[in-house]
Amino acid sequence: MATKIGILKGDGIGPEICAAVVELISKMKAPLEWVNIPCGEESIVTHESPMPQSSIDRVKELGVAIKGPTGTPIGAGRKSANVVLRKSLDLFSNVRPIQSIPGIETPFKNLDMVIVRENTEDVYAAIEHQLAPGVMQCLKIITRPGSERIARYAFEMARTLKRKKVTCIHKANIMKLTDGMFLEVFREVSKDYPDLEATDIIVDNVCMQLVQRPQQFDVLVTQNLYGDIVSDLCAGLIGGLGVAGGANIGHKTAVFEAVHGTAPDIAGKGLCNPTAMILSAVMMLEHLKMFDYAVKLRGALFDTIKDGKFLTGDLKGKATTKEFTAAISSRL
Repeated sequence: MATKIGILKGDGIGPEICAAVVELISKMKAPLEWVNIPCGEESIVTHESPMPQSSIDRVKELGVAIKGPTGTPIGAGRKSANVVLRKSLDLFSNVRPIQSIPGIETPFKNLDMVIVRENTEDVYAAIEHQLAPGVMQCLKIITRPGSERIARYAFEMARTLKRKKVTCIHKANIMKLTDGMFLEVFREVSKDYPDLEATDIIVDNVCMQLVQRPQQFDVLVTQNLYGDIVSDLCAGLIGGLGVAGGANIGHKTAVFEAVHGTAPDIAGKGLCNPTAMILSAVMMLEHLKMFDYAVKLRGALFDTIKDGKFLTGDLKGKATTKEFTAAISSRL
C-alpha cells in the first residue's frame, strides 16, 4: 500500500516547486499518496492562520510531510508558520546537509557536512516584552533536556551516516550559563560515543573558519539562532539557498522543506529552481527507507545540473521550471 504523505504547498513559488517533486516521484512510481494540507496565505483566508491547528493535527496524524516555503512578516504581525509547526509538533532537530553539487561552480570544493540545529528553544521561543519605553528584552531559553536530545541526535546521526566528527558551536565564553550548559551537556553526551571525535568552537570563529577551510567540518550541532545563521552561510558555500534541502525532525513526526523563501517576484512565472525542494524530497525518501528511489532522484538531479543544458536562471541557464523538471524526469 502507498504511504500517505502530507504536502503543504506554501506561498509564492511553493506550489511550483511542490509540483516538480510530485511529478518526479510519480515518474519513479514510488509508492506514495499525497494528502494536501492547507497552509500559508490560503489558510489565512479560510482559517485566519497561516498554520491552523487542523493542519498541524493532520501532519501529526500522517507522521511525514513535505512543505513549500511560507511567508513570514517582518516585525509586528502573525507568527511564523514554520515556528508554529515546529513547536507544535516538537520537531526539535533541523537537519541541513551541505554537499557540493557537480556543475555548480563555487570557490569551495568537495564539501560534505551536516548541520544539526536545535529547533524549539533559544530566542526563537519568542518571549519578548518591553521593560521601559524604548527598551525591549528578549529571553534566551536553553534547557538541559533540550540540549541533551539535540546533542544525542547529532551523535546518533553521525554514527548512522558513518561520519567521524561532531563539533558543537557555542558562545560559552560570554553566555556562561545558557551556552555554558549547552556545551557542558554536549561534552557529557560525547562520552557515550567514543568512536566519534567531539570538538567545540565559538560561533564567530566557526563563521571565519567556514569561509577559509570548510572541509575541516563534518557534523555541526548548535542552538537555534546560531544554527539558523550558520546553515544559511553554509548554503552559500555550495551555491545558495536554492540548492540546499532541509528537514525538521521529531521523535514521531518529520517535515521536509526547502529552506529558501517564497520569492514572490518570480512566483507563477515558471522561473523558479526546484532543486532545494527535490533534495528535501530525497531526504524524505531516505527517512522512509526508500533508498533506491532516493539514490535515483539525487542522481538524476545532479546529472542534469552537471550536464548544464537545462538550468534555471539562478544557475546561469535559460530553462523554465518545467523544462528543468522534464530534463530530470527524462533521466529517471
